[in-house]
Amino acid sequence: MTSGGVRALLSGTNVAKAKPLFPGHYQPHLPADLGFYDLRVPETRAQQADMARQYGIEAFCYYHYWFAGRQVLQRPVEDVVRSGEPDFPFCLCWANETWTGVWHGSPKRILVEQTYPGVDDHRAHFEYLLPAFSDKRHVRVNGKPVFLIYRPDKLPDVQKTTDMWREMAMSAGLGGLHLIGVTDDLSWEPQKSGFDAAVLPQLPSVRRAWVSRRHPLKWLKQKYEIARKFPTSYEYGKILDSLLPDEIDGVSKYPCVIPNWDNTPRSGKNGLVLHNSDPELFRVHFKKALSITSGVPADQRLVFVKSWNEWAEGNYLEPDRKFGMRYLEVIREELGLSD
Repeated sequence: MTSGGVRALLSGTNVAKAKPLFPGHYQPHLPADLGFYDLRVPETRAQQADMARQYGIEAFCYYHYWFAGRQVLQRPVEDVVRSGEPDFPFCLCWANETWTGVWHGSPKRILVEQTYPGVDDHRAHFEYLLPAFSDKRHVRVNGKPVFLIYRPDKLPDVQKTTDMWREMAMSAGLGGLHLIGVTDDLSWEPQKSGFDAAVLPQLPSVRRAWVSRRHPLKWLKQKYEIARKFPTSYEYGKILDSLLPDEIDGVSKYPCVIPNWDNTPRSGKNGLVLHNSDPELFRVHFKKALSITSGVPADQRLVFVKSWNEWAEGNYLEPDRKFGMRYLEVIREELGLSD
């Protein structure tokens, strides 16, 4: 299952004009087979689904935006639900974050504020989502539609809200909801907040504090990088162990694999780079995710991939001009699927 499948390449200009910011920095990341596209076009969505299915991806997790009833980037998902095409499983993740100008160097500038007006707004939100939840293609766990919330800790009166949504789902004949919170906090207990499970992306932090002078070489290196306005960079191969937990708790926590990351086209010197990521290192990472979920019942065994097409964050499975189909081929090979 991939995360972020609905985001059209609206930032293609930034992607194409990106420049290397340090020696050996892989930029720009340019798409290959699918090129830059518009997800409002039905043929584009069908092409993506066909490619995903061929390589073992079983569903898209579409980002969904709800700003107190205001819709943003909603048309592709609405078209998918309305048209019944493509015939490919999906679920939704509410990306409940305030939009700021951080990508343009103005982090304090609010573009669209995420607010929570109260019960009536939550009811309206559920009613808006009901056609998607009722769709036969919607991903289900234990017969219940899956719904993710990107910042579960930001939702006021969270238990009251999730209880209400479950009751509304039962009244609509859905049997309830399977609610998943997205968090990098391995200690977060979903059940205590009204959720069924967590998905656990584990990106490293952007370092902006000085390294201790007790480690002079590291201190000098970081001082030099900050002075030169370099982004934070980690060797992908050296941090693989930290990108996934060593074990998961049954079906209450789901791993999230990260094939690559470089958001410098958006964030520049404030960006994060997983340097020298490649398909064979991703194979090691993906194998671990399969291993730690091996004891989970097949119909509840979810592994999320961040992401399908986050090109401005250098985070994607789609073919690019450097590696072609290799990331997708790794998934198909490790799943034991034939060509």
